[in-house]
Amino acid sequence: MSEIPEVLWTPSPSQIEHAAITQFARRYGLPEDYSKLWRWSVDNLEEFWATIWNNFDMEGGYREVLSSRNMPGAHWFPGARLNYAERLFRSKPSERVAIRHASESRALGEWTWGRLQAEVARISAGLVKLGVVEGDRVAAFMPNIPETVAAFLATVSLGAIWASAPPEFGVRSVMDRFAQISPKVLLAVDGYRYGDREFDCSKKLTQIVAGLDVSHLVEFGYLSESGWENGFLAGDDQELRFTTVPFDHPLWVLFTSGTTGLPKALVHSHGGIVLEQLKTTHLHLDAQESDRIFWFTTTGWMMWNYLVGVLMTDASIVLYDGNPSGEVLWNLAADAGITVFGTSAAFIEASMKAGIEPRCEGRDLNALRAVGSTGSPLTSEDFTWVYKQLGKEIWLFSVSGGTDVATAFVGGVPTLPVFKGEIQAPALGVSVQAWDEEGHSVVGQVGELVITEPMPSMPIRLWNDPDGSRLRESYFETYPGVWRHGDWIEITDRGTVIIRGRSDATINRGGIRMGTSEIYRSVLHDDDVMDALVVDIPVGDDENWMVLFVVLRDGVTLEDQLVMRLRNRVRSDCSPRHMPDEVVQIGEVPRTLSGKALEVPVKRILMGAPVEKVASRDSLSNPAALDWFVDFAARRRVQAGDADGADRKHVS
Repeated sequence: MSEIPEVLWTPSPSQIEHAAITQFARRYGLPEDYSKLWRWSVDNLEEFWATIWNNFDMEGGYREVLSSRNMPGAHWFPGARLNYAERLFRSKPSERVAIRHASESRALGEWTWGRLQAEVARISAGLVKLGVVEGDRVAAFMPNIPETVAAFLATVSLGAIWASAPPEFGVRSVMDRFAQISPKVLLAVDGYRYGDREFDCSKKLTQIVAGLDVSHLVEFGYLSESGWENGFLAGDDQELRFTTVPFDHPLWVLFTSGTTGLPKALVHSHGGIVLEQLKTTHLHLDAQESDRIFWFTTTGWMMWNYLVGVLMTDASIVLYDGNPSGEVLWNLAADAGITVFGTSAAFIEASMKAGIEPRCEGRDLNALRAVGSTGSPLTSEDFTWVYKQLGKEIWLFSVSGGTDVATAFVGGVPTLPVFKGEIQAPALGVSVQAWDEEGHSVVGQVGELVITEPMPSMPIRLWNDPDGSRLRESYFETYPGVWRHGDWIEITDRGTVIIRGRSDATINRGGIRMGTSEIYRSVLHDDDVMDALVVDIPVGDDENWMVLFVVLRDGVTLEDQLVMRLRNRVRSDCSPRHMPDEVVQIGEVPRTLSGKALEVPVKRILMGAPVEKVASRDSLSNPAALDWFVDFAARRRVQAGDADGADRKHVS
């Protein structure tokens, strides 16, 4: 049995008593012990989701909870009719603050529920004037601002289908997404600010509109501060009406990152997302009326949809548009009185490496009660830094899931302790398991992350996939009838979870398969290493070449002493099998716009694949970073006589 890691936080008796999940369990006579409650939720799937329906007073009847359990093809709550926006607005006092927002061009401001409802009504009426009806698609090329939230709610209030992309996306990336769904209306900003620079979007829009052939383009003057174009919005006295739709009616289309091909267009349902967001935001996030909840995101990442879903609770949300570097977000946390600060492992590591002290003199973070993280696994050092800098009373919860299901498979539980380096537990109603190569569930060892029972928020289909073949190939080809997500996961005998990296980026050493996360945890602990990427390249029938690419602190170069230090650290922290064959210094790690490292595309480039076949540059936050790897691969092909790899040390 492995050593139990340090407990960094334990909820107080008062916190457990007042948590929504505790009240939920008591109301229905269910176990308050989380592991038993989770087991009940997956063993009694239909009863669990019926209880969620009843607990949150969902209106309208249904014939049965689950008429088909097949994956894909599960059919939830047949007969039920509802509307996402109607459920979100229910019982919200008009004077209460719904949204706080800031950007590089706007000071911190507020929207009340009354203002939000009025704006949604006006935009909805404007869309009706443009002929938008149930089932039409409305695409938004807009940033993370309140007007975008209002436009989303206006769209879905009509039963129309939403899709969004941030204005920093390139034309090709926007076209790869929106062209798949043929939107009737495109909503777009005239430009945006990032890093104290203004970026005009007029040329992009001309190309996008020509390529999409949309019926209507509606501009929002973000740079000009002129708002929606004249004639689009209706008067201020519009009444907000809702079109009720079947449970499985499309709500939105979310797109995968598209790093290795055309982004998958995932269609999620009104009902599935309503139930999932009610469960997640109340029972796992424990969002209360006093909470001000923030997550740094753009409109091109599912965390934007998750953050909007927090409005299903009595809490308010905090939006930010702009450059998050330095101390900007920590200042926002103080200025907006943020209580739950959502971010990524990359941001926490950047703050740590930059020597930032969030609770510095003059910055009041006393309202902060929790920090959430997603995007990539948090290292043990990340956990230590958060508690050192923010205090032992902070609840640090890491979550992991995906755009594919618009939620988390595993994540935070407000009534459980936080163990260093571990995710607290699987989510309620999510039958997540680790499977070995034979398809057997394993505990205490690394396996494939699989979901063995359906979830309401699983995609009802992919767009333009009439026979469902692409959906099956994407998630159900390896294990028919079981969702394979593509992550390595370990579920401990205590019920905690560790994500070990992508299973399609597996390291194979002497027939032993390993994830990449352990290596990152080790090398990123070194003060001179700012970022890292590791790939494992097959070079023969039984041989692999593992190379560790490192971004070093300014002024540091990769000398033999540092190479030896990193190799020895990996050997000590992980195992001799984890030691890289070569360590190479690079300028930056190529990452998607949501911050994920491109392990698989880089691996394929180094194996000789053309870059245009493995990565869409417009889906990257730093597309030029790929060019270095293309050149590196070309140099190595020229130096093919040195292909042994075992004696390699570094490249100057």
